[in-house]
Amino acid sequence: MTTATVSAGARLHVGFQNLSLARRRLYGGIGVGLKEPRVTVTAEPADSVESDDPLGREYAARAVEALDVPGVAVTLEERLPRHVGLGSGTQLALSVLAATARAHGLAPSTRALAPAMGRGGRSGVGVATFEDGGFVVDAGHPTNRFTTEPPAEGDWTVPPVVARHDLPEDWRFLVAVPDADPGRSGDDEDASMRAVVERADPAVADEIAGVVTRKLLPAAAEGRLEAFGEAVAEIGRKNGAWYADAQGGVFRPPAGTLVEALEDCPVLSGIGQSSWGPVVYGVTDRSHAAEAELAARDALDDNGLEGRVILSKPASEGARVLSDGKRL
Repeated sequence: MTTATVSAGARLHVGFQNLSLARRRLYGGIGVGLKEPRVTVTAEPADSVESDDPLGREYAARAVEALDVPGVAVTLEERLPRHVGLGSGTQLALSVLAATARAHGLAPSTRALAPAMGRGGRSGVGVATFEDGGFVVDAGHPTNRFTTEPPAEGDWTVPPVVARHDLPEDWRFLVAVPDADPGRSGDDEDASMRAVVERADPAVADEIAGVVTRKLLPAAAEGRLEAFGEAVAEIGRKNGAWYADAQGGVFRPPAGTLVEALEDCPVLSGIGQSSWGPVVYGVTDRSHAAEAELAARDALDDNGLEGRVILSKPASEGARVLSDGKRL
C-alpha cells in the first residue's frame, strides 16, 4: 500500500485584468504563491471514499471519479482557513487530487483535471501556483464562451499562464487574517460576480492593462519591491472599483480599515485585499519584516479585531509531493 502526502502553500489573489464582456478576454488572474500557510493531505488506496473531513471527502469523491480508481482514504494534516482569500478551496482540491493519484501510482496532469475538481473556472492563479509557485499572470478565458453566466461546471479549461516570475528570496509577504465574516464563495460568489460583470466598465480593464505591462511585469522581472508594490496596490484599487457595489466599497469591511492603517507603515508596500477578503496583505523585505508584523498586529488591535498575522516567503516551487515519505 502506497501512502502519498501532498502539501501546498496558500496564494494571494491581487485581482483580475478584465471583468467586462466588451473585451476579448474575461478575468485574467494576477496573484502570488506563498510558502505559508499550507494545506497538507495524506492519502492511501481504499475500496471506497473515506475522510473525517466533509470537504476532504467531497473532493476525494471527485478525484476518485476523475481518476477512475476504486477509492481513497484521505486525511487532512494541515488546513488553510476557508473563504478568507488564501485560495483554500483550490489548494485543498488539487492536493486531494494529487495525493489520490500518487496513492494509486498515477501522475496525471493536475491542470487538465482541475475542471473536474470544480477549479480554474475563473482565475487560473491557484492552479498555476500549485504547479510551480511564483508570481503569476494568466490569460483569462475567451469572452465569446461566456455570458454573465459561467459555463456549466467542468466545461472549461484552466486559463494558460502568460507570465511567471520567481520573486526575490528576501521578500516577505505580510498576511493579516482578521476574525471576520468569510469572503464570498459558491452560489453567493457566482451571483456577485454576475452582477459585477453585468456592470463592469471596460475602461478600467484598459487602465489595468497599462499597469500590468508597463509597471507590474517589469518590476516582477527585475525584483524591484517598491515598484512591484505600487503596481499591485493600483491594480487592487482598480479591481475594487468594479466590486464597490457588491462588497460595499473598494475594500470590504473590515479589510478597508486594515488597508488604510497599513498604508501608513513606511516599510510596507502593495497593500491590498486578496480576492473577496477579509485577508489583507502587503510586501516588505526580510530586514523590515518584524516592523511590518508589529504594524499589522497594532492595526488589528487598534480597530478592535482579533486575528492572525503571517509572514511568508514567496513560493518558488509548487506543491510538495511525497510517496512513502520520499520526495517526488
